[in-house]
Amino acid sequence: MAELFSELRLRETTIPNRVMVSPMCQYSCEDRDGLPTEWHHVHLGSRAVGGAGLVMSEATAVEPRGRITPEDLGIWSDEHAQALQRTTEFVKQQGAVPGIQLAHAGRKASKTRPWEGSVPEYPEDGGWEVIAPSAEPWPYEDEPPATREMDQDDIEDVIDSFRAGAERALDAGFEVAEVHAAHGYLIHEFLSPVTNHREDDYGGDFEGRTRLVREITAAVREVWPDDKPVFVRISGTEWLDDRESWTIDDSVRLADRLAEVGADLIDVSSGGIVPDSYPDYAGPNYQLALAEQVREETESDVAVGTVGGITTPEQAEGIVANGRADMAIVGREFLRDPYFPLHAAQALGATDQTSEPVQYHRAFGFDS
Repeated sequence: MAELFSELRLRETTIPNRVMVSPMCQYSCEDRDGLPTEWHHVHLGSRAVGGAGLVMSEATAVEPRGRITPEDLGIWSDEHAQALQRTTEFVKQQGAVPGIQLAHAGRKASKTRPWEGSVPEYPEDGGWEVIAPSAEPWPYEDEPPATREMDQDDIEDVIDSFRAGAERALDAGFEVAEVHAAHGYLIHEFLSPVTNHREDDYGGDFEGRTRLVREITAAVREVWPDDKPVFVRISGTEWLDDRESWTIDDSVRLADRLAEVGADLIDVSSGGIVPDSYPDYAGPNYQLALAEQVREETESDVAVGTVGGITTPEQAEGIVANGRADMAIVGREFLRDPYFPLHAAQALGATDQTSEPVQYHRAFGFDS
């Protein structure tokens, strides 16, 4: 029996296996309205067909100014929720669990798509004012968009936007809500002493800098059903040993605080707070030790997922079977192979634990 294909039960929600599609931005709302397109439907739906247990949407902005680029997916209106229903229904029809990553880009917002240079998108070109915990812009080579320090009203508006986004996500049919608190985006900017220079209740020490993520997670948990799980993605470390920064010890401490306000799984990634916030090595399982430390050192029983450099069935199986993490969160390999879990079942001799769509039986030969 392959542990990778064992069920994971969080609250009353059963995820059929331990393979999760990592949220991966597609930058494909060509009308710049945040509404999903056929690309999003096929992208997410095909991973469900491919056997993923949990299919997580890309970072989905809870308000228009929370988008990374104007082409990002959004969840700030009922129209967005209605447009996403077709995809969540299809994902569930394939036996997978649909999840949504609720996000706000903070000072990394209002820029062009990666294949367009990831340079500032100014208001006159369709961009917008950027907000952040401190009035310190992302260090672009070009002149950055104006970056305004958030006041109390802004903070309350953002919390309300995450709460409303979760309510709409539920209406859209999602079963898992993930709060995006990693990769240098808004919530992570509050967590990090690199970017948070506030002197009010949302800055200063660990308690102040973690206040926003705790309040947002609590707000999402308030409106999310008791039988459905809430995830939080964090950057386990910022890889900035030469300066004061967010560390893995901070992440362990935060994981327990998030569990107290209703988080069920901590999705451990890393980096992103400044351009040089990345590890010297980024090969197979390069972030696994971070997730493992969170899993081992937290006092709560919160589940943990790991992401980064997972490319083979044997890797994914080893992560779960050896108790190093509860979920193998796969990103780029899913872009290369939408059917990664079905291929993994074949490689691990676990075809009796899963099944391919009957339409594909001739290719995979599982018992259906």
